[in-house]
Amino acid sequence: MKPLLSFFLAALLACSARADGLQSLDAFLKDVSSGRASFTQVVTSPQRSGEARPRTRTSTGRFEFLRPDRFRFEYAKPFPQTIVADGQTLWLHDIDLNQVTARNQKAALGSTPAALVAAGGNLQSLAAAFELKAAPDADGLHWVDARPKATDGQLRKVRVGLRGNQLAVLDIEDGLGQRSVITFNDWQSGPGLTAADFRFVPPPGADVIRP
Repeated sequence: MKPLLSFFLAALLACSARADGLQSLDAFLKDVSSGRASFTQVVTSPQRSGEARPRTRTSTGRFEFLRPDRFRFEYAKPFPQTIVADGQTLWLHDIDLNQVTARNQKAALGSTPAALVAAGGNLQSLAAAFELKAAPDADGLHWVDARPKATDGQLRKVRVGLRGNQLAVLDIEDGLGQRSVITFNDWQSGPGLTAADFRFVPPPGADVIRP
């Protein structure tokens, strides 16, 4: 009986120690104060009548963040574009058009996927904006389902995939059925970023729009 009892105790301890998606997300928020990664984003539009398959478009670039409120998406292909949150303002720079859109960061982000990535603190810091639920592990990742509590936004749901305390995937679905899957690779945690790295100055001659 002793070997059998030992087996059940070991199994119980293993189950209790195994992290789920919420624990991994909490560790990502608490322990990773800054990071840098490359990303690939695949956007799939709802399939239209007569289409053989849904339309997709793929973008690649680099992502950086510094908690609690700074991040940067640098899209390189197929079209260069920069999105920067500097703590006060959310900047969108369309390089081809030489056009910059500047919005109040707090008002613009709200219940967006960016809030899940760059928020500081812990899960409680997201509880006001999202309903969070651990989802079954899949593809070697821990998963969290996040649904915005606001019903008037364009975001329907987000699935967050984590590998340990590293962000691996954001799977985003909007209210029109468009799906955007962002996969992160080559993670660097704590790369020595400072607030100055997220300062954005509109280039000379750019058309600056402040809605």
